[in-house]
Amino acid sequence: MPRFFTSAVQFDEAASVGSAVIDGEDGRHIARSLRMHTGDALTLSDGAGTDYTGEIESITGDTVMVRLTDKFKNRSEPALRVTLYPGMPKADKLELITQKAVELGVTKIVPVLTSRSVSRPDAKSVSKKQERLQRIALEAAKQSGRGIIPEIGKMTDLESALKTAPGKKILFYEGGGEALGALVSPDEAEVSVFIGPEGGFDAAEVQLAKQYGATPATLGPRILRTETAPLAALSVLMYITGNMQ
Repeated sequence: MPRFFTSAVQFDEAASVGSAVIDGEDGRHIARSLRMHTGDALTLSDGAGTDYTGEIESITGDTVMVRLTDKFKNRSEPALRVTLYPGMPKADKLELITQKAVELGVTKIVPVLTSRSVSRPDAKSVSKKQERLQRIALEAAKQSGRGIIPEIGKMTDLESALKTAPGKKILFYEGGGEALGALVSPDEAEVSVFIGPEGGFDAAEVQLAKQYGATPATLGPRILRTETAPLAALSVLMYITGNMQ
């Protein structure tokens, strides 16, 4: 069943009926690409963890009116909140990381400039890249049935990220560290994950992370690429906390 996000939702709890409006790009997609019609069923999410089922009531141009018939908590959102801080990689690797991390349940992604980051975009490029990554996050959230649209934060430096990172801070380091099973409990609520760029973190950055309460961790004896490590880390974290069942 097609799935869309919209904040234009009204729902009467007592009568179990409501209405919603879809317009803009999604409205055009429904009307022109999917060629949906009055009476067709779809699922909507308010972007705050609540889903609705409904059917199309009318289509006028690119504006779609939907009659809602049920409201329920999204069943795909993980209980664990993960903020991912990937070291700024080269080329389009960050797009892949964003897409797959959203599918795996990440809550927020904040790109980080580190000493070994080869890619160092200027302010204009950063703004354009952030907009594109947010669109990728939106599409991945639709595809994977998420109840929220994970936020793509502004690119920042490592120290600023460490200062503001929420929850338990874990920095993955190819020089070794603790196993995730020893760091994260099944009832963990929030974790911040730091992944280095190509070449990883240098020793000074690892010491800086420790000063801000981050714990170096390992994903095993193999050296993973910068685009592979965050996906492996998210998968293990979701498994440990029961969010892969």
